[in-house]
Amino acid sequence: VYPCPASYESPATLYLATGDSFRTIANSFRVGVSTVSIIVPEVAAAIWDCLVEEFMAVPTTEEWKSIAETFEAKWNFPLCCGALDGKHVVLKAPPKSGSMLYNYKGTYSLVLLTVVDANYCFRVIDVGGYGRTSDGGILANSTFGQALRAGTLPLPADQTLPGADHRGPQPHAFVADEAFPLRKNLMRPFPGRNIPREQNIFNYRLSRARTVVEDVFGILSSQWRMYRRAMEVRVDVAEKCVKATCVLHNFLRHTSTTARANNPTAEVEPLPGLGIVAANYSGREAIRVREVFTSYFSAEGAVPWQDSRLS
Repeated sequence: VYPCPASYESPATLYLATGDSFRTIANSFRVGVSTVSIIVPEVAAAIWDCLVEEFMAVPTTEEWKSIAETFEAKWNFPLCCGALDGKHVVLKAPPKSGSMLYNYKGTYSLVLLTVVDANYCFRVIDVGGYGRTSDGGILANSTFGQALRAGTLPLPADQTLPGADHRGPQPHAFVADEAFPLRKNLMRPFPGRNIPREQNIFNYRLSRARTVVEDVFGILSSQWRMYRRAMEVRVDVAEKCVKATCVLHNFLRHTSTTARANNPTAEVEPLPGLGIVAANYSGREAIRVREVFTSYFSAEGAVPWQDSRLS
């Protein structure tokens, strides 16, 4: 029989922190496996319900604007409201799941789609996409993605780039990798290797801003080691555990002394459900916006070190 770990208050927190099997956790707490299988999803759901409104509510217009200002100050990418990416959460193949969860990496997974701010906090998450679906497809099917496409996300009004009034007002946007589509409010890199210098600089500047979301995934896996192994739980339990760890990540960052100093406007207000209407952004408009940013990063918005970082 394993001793009960004093540093963990419940089987749920031990599972999130270690990813150990329910049987191992049951032995540690001297309870039955069936008891652990009830406690883990209930506690994970309770963590989410208690913390989500304070630590992961959808940002308001003013909060999106504050996020953009922080991205400009820390990552030299103006009008950026967040970094967008997806993470595959590996599962042990559920019974009768077919190929829906089977991904291109050869494992079974759910996808965690996230928008991360410049202070390494989750601002929007979508959990439960099938592993076989591309990141772009998951974005299109998510409430956030539909609101972004329809123009109902409460982003700030268009404004001019710093020191470039002659370029006119530009929309606030999110940065993402090549797995996502190019849209007016969603910037992705230029494809290819042998591309012009200006496009190469744009790719570097976008990649630099997008680094925060990759870093957050690393922090998440380091803090919550359930991500380091295939989760042997039902799909619905996995979703609850992922949501719990994301909101706990924000809780820890907002309540630490360092996080408070770096992010004094940590409190957020809940936003009513995002309204979805049918709409399409113009492909030409998306290309035009990216071209404006591309020219800006090689002129008024250049930083001293960017030429030395070109591949």
